[in-house]
Amino acid sequence: MPGVIAIVGRPNVGKSALFNRIAGRRIAIVHDQPGVTRDRVSAEVEWRGHPFTLVDTGGIGLLRGEKADDVITRAALEQVEIAIESAQLIILVVNVQEGVVPLDREAAVRLRQSGKPVLVAINKVDNPRLETAALEFAELGFDRLFPVSAIHGGGIGPLMDAALALLPAPPAGAAGTAAGPSSGPEEGAPLKLAIVGRPNVGKSSIINALTRSQRVVVSPIPGTTRDAVDVPFEVETDGVRQRYLLIDTAGMRKLRRVSDSIEFFSVKRAEDSIARCDMAILVLDAEAGITEQDKKVADIIVEQRRACIVVVNKWDLVEEPVRKAREEELARRRKGQSPHGPKRLTTLAEFGEWVQGQLFFLDYAPVIFTSATSGFNLERLLEAVRYVAAQLQQQIPTSLLNRTLQDAVERRQPVSAQGHRLKFYYATQVRTAPPTFLLFVNRHEMFSEPYKKYLADQLRRAFGFEGCPIVLLPKARPKTIEPVRKPRPGRPRPSRRRD
Repeated sequence: MPGVIAIVGRPNVGKSALFNRIAGRRIAIVHDQPGVTRDRVSAEVEWRGHPFTLVDTGGIGLLRGEKADDVITRAALEQVEIAIESAQLIILVVNVQEGVVPLDREAAVRLRQSGKPVLVAINKVDNPRLETAALEFAELGFDRLFPVSAIHGGGIGPLMDAALALLPAPPAGAAGTAAGPSSGPEEGAPLKLAIVGRPNVGKSSIINALTRSQRVVVSPIPGTTRDAVDVPFEVETDGVRQRYLLIDTAGMRKLRRVSDSIEFFSVKRAEDSIARCDMAILVLDAEAGITEQDKKVADIIVEQRRACIVVVNKWDLVEEPVRKAREEELARRRKGQSPHGPKRLTTLAEFGEWVQGQLFFLDYAPVIFTSATSGFNLERLLEAVRYVAAQLQQQIPTSLLNRTLQDAVERRQPVSAQGHRLKFYYATQVRTAPPTFLLFVNRHEMFSEPYKKYLADQLRRAFGFEGCPIVLLPKARPKTIEPVRKPRPGRPRPSRRRD
């Protein structure tokens, strides 16, 4: 198990900038506004061949005995305390340009009480003149002080060398395990699940319910989550441990409603999370129904060609009205009365069909109704994840694939254009996750989107691929492209008659 390093400090001292600098990539949102980071943002990092887990935290913005004015501040402080408790080493970040302030002393007291080894990163030492001012932070009571510049990368090497010396030695063969983007789930790697949707639909609540912990900050205030938070998660099924990486994301709003740069970068992180995940969990609000923004988020999933499961959350809020509607419908049937007005949806199956009809371009995704509050159907959600993950890895034998496509073409011939007809010669599967098929044809430009959709539906009917996008790549077979009709050689062209 790799060591854990937590980065803590008061707000706006550069914790997220230091986190990104050590991680070697932009993960946490960096902004001048205090309090941007709220959740624990973690990443598997490697420094000079030594792997470890790096954790960014929200700022310690309260003095001892001081009460928070809002639920988000209290929850963010709880996340800091959890990070301190789970870490083996702590880096306390301070700002040399502001000197020692009461909140720095408050953070130092908390860290001394933890009993964990602490390194002090004196940030924003952007020129040699400020190195002398860094000595002021010796009053915090820690021996190991390191002047650094997170923005420019100065002093990071000595800080990390000292940090790694205090961590346990990595197990043999552990190097090279840092997480990075991938085209699909590698063997032994956790399945990346991006939890996406509009603000305040219950994405963070679902993650907390699945992990049975307050892993991410939850509040009724839209926009609580800002960073994309990676949450490792394991579950044992039939004696087999399955590893997941749950990615909590910011709610995705319309761009014209994005009020500031922080929210802009939050939405961008959410879009990036869809691009790097293996499967997207699209969360909808059962009370609000399906909105235009829900469809736009679904469209991003389709564009990125990601496997998907649609989760209708907060079902507990509509369960009672639906039950009453079902009882009224049954009572009318017993009395032989015809229903009044349009047919009402009274079963989960009917609601599921309605959701797939609204998200027709994502109709391959299974629909699960859940309640993060009561735990309703969360186990079924995990079953759906396991099933779709298995569908992603399907490899279809070439002979069976070609027989299936040939039957589909015979049932419905492609439309001809400009005196030519699209002909199919051969097909093969070139990759999984998503399932991708190369189709050799006579004219790839004649392979229309409607016919592509038809063939994908036929493959789905034959082989399943539930929850998976199917990618069809037409390619003109060499020396089979029919030329555009030209005059025969030696035959004179008809001359234009001039009046």
